[in-house]
Amino acid sequence: MYLGVDYYPEQWVQLGAAMVDEDMARMRDSGMNIIRIGEFAWHMMEATEGKFDFSFFDDVIEKAKRHGLNVMFGTPTATFPAWLAKAHPSILSHRAPGQAHAFGGRREYCFNSPVYREYARRIVKKLVQHYADEPAIIAWQIDNEFGHEGSDQCYCDQCHHAFQAFLRDKFDDNIRTLNEAYGTIFWGQTYNDFIEIPMPTSTITTHNPALRLDWARFRSHTMNEFANIQISAVKALRGAHQQITHNLFGGFFNVACDQNELVKDLDFVSYDNYPVWGGLTAPIPPAQIAMTLDYIRGLKQKNFWIVEELMGAQGHNQIGYLPRPNQAKLWAHQAMARGCEHLLFFRWRGMDRGAEQFCLGILDVDNQDNRKLAEVQSFIRDIKPHAAALCQPIHASVAVLYDFDNIQSWLIQQQSATFDFTQEFMRLYAPFHAHNVMTDVLSVDKDFSHYKVLVLPAMQIMDEVLVARLTAFVEQGGTLVTGFRTAIKNRDNNLHLLTHAPALIGDLLGVIAREGEALVDAQVEISGEGQFAGQKGSVTVWRDMLDLTTATSLYRYADDFYQDKTCVSRNVYGQGCAYVVGGGVDEAVLFNLAAHILHEQNIPAVDTPAGVERIERGCLSVVLNHNSTSRALPDVELPAFGVLFE
Repeated sequence: MYLGVDYYPEQWVQLGAAMVDEDMARMRDSGMNIIRIGEFAWHMMEATEGKFDFSFFDDVIEKAKRHGLNVMFGTPTATFPAWLAKAHPSILSHRAPGQAHAFGGRREYCFNSPVYREYARRIVKKLVQHYADEPAIIAWQIDNEFGHEGSDQCYCDQCHHAFQAFLRDKFDDNIRTLNEAYGTIFWGQTYNDFIEIPMPTSTITTHNPALRLDWARFRSHTMNEFANIQISAVKALRGAHQQITHNLFGGFFNVACDQNELVKDLDFVSYDNYPVWGGLTAPIPPAQIAMTLDYIRGLKQKNFWIVEELMGAQGHNQIGYLPRPNQAKLWAHQAMARGCEHLLFFRWRGMDRGAEQFCLGILDVDNQDNRKLAEVQSFIRDIKPHAAALCQPIHASVAVLYDFDNIQSWLIQQQSATFDFTQEFMRLYAPFHAHNVMTDVLSVDKDFSHYKVLVLPAMQIMDEVLVARLTAFVEQGGTLVTGFRTAIKNRDNNLHLLTHAPALIGDLLGVIAREGEALVDAQVEISGEGQFAGQKGSVTVWRDMLDLTTATSLYRYADDFYQDKTCVSRNVYGQGCAYVVGGGVDEAVLFNLAAHILHEQNIPAVDTPAGVERIERGCLSVVLNHNSTSRALPDVELPAFGVLFE
């Protein structure tokens, strides 16, 4: 098991080489066995064009070996040198046509710049060639957090021409096919040639939703194409003992990148786990942290690395919530319990200069031992005895599914002012997490036939292929749970023509949704029926008015005009059944519904106090108290942010 830290010795050269030896000795004595270096150090390697010098990192790696530390080395293409921007301003991405980002931040390059692609390929090849035989380097990290901080978008001329070429290829050079798919007859937008097609920049009202979805696909395509340039270069030159990864980041549902494509040629997936960051007054909820970990594990359907695990408070301009004593250590334990096999903390020591002065690390700028270092040392001592159990594969009975096109479609037309895709995804994920049931988070493209329960939150884009797979799943005994606005759109981001919602899948769900409404500032009451009789609940964000064909009503609306309309339904189909949650239903109702579904499918649920998470890993149980106060468990009082191994 690799346990270590992100380390940037180039930022401390003014303190002399002895500082590196001192740092590494402290790392070693803390139980660490790996460092991650280099991802922001292009200028250190190529201070002037064409003159490559890796001697600084040669010395760092030699010191690491003397202290028993392995190395993950990052290709430095996320932050290119100033001389490159000056010589080739065309590499800079644009926030709008004619408005280039200035040099001085990070990731301000255009993925479609042929010049930048060539320079990136060259530095990667030189770097990997130099270290291919270095036994201490066990992995290469490609770039850094592709698409983060808005870098997934660029509106330069290079991107415009590449977008038109992308569409020309997609539609086989037939502009009539594009016009038909987009419905450009509306508003008189019909194109005579691909060169007339704009980028979806600022306009009056809004751009065509089909064009905007293709723009998101194009952004994803070019980002992944750029990544594969580096992956291919590393694969061709790396040592046989060296693997390839890339570090993904949170907030992935808001980025125009299909990360399932990005990771296909990686040896393993890495993640930067920040449950809190600058400006937040509190961390994201424990269930959402869990969901992100399940998502990362689901990308390759195997365990993963974390290469940036928060330990100190974070912020560029605003400093976020300070993790309470043992809280950051708890998050590290949660990550390991949900599929992380190897973990590195961010960072060894906070920087005294530059944009990340307030992105704090294990040590602060005073370089003194502190509480955070003690927590890291405690974590390493606690986790090592359980390495074998925590490196075993995870097998879940429940999968929550997402689709890249569908997410982008919601970003294009959110329909309700209070709609947020991540929030709606969590609405149907969280009830199963609350019952301590392990869940996989997967793209719909993955094989889901072996699960017992599938959950599809807000899946408004649906096609015949997916419907056939879902139908077979339910027929063979599976349980399907869908959210509101299911199957209203096709793959072109257009409404299904000459059919009512849910299109294609109505027979399986046993309902018709002829009407619906956004609940922006409103809350609608619902009442339970049958086994849920007497139970009350509420709906926000959106509601579908469900009419039943073969389904049974579980909850109806309680307002004056729609008491005959169903909100939550269940339909028996083949050997299985399908549930529809036709609105933004409240937590209590969904907790009870999940309990019922788990009981039907014979999936064990584990009761714990609120805020206490229990994760089963074979013969090992990991119990996590996310509360700021202690919680009583059978035979033990678990302290605030405490962790128990059973």
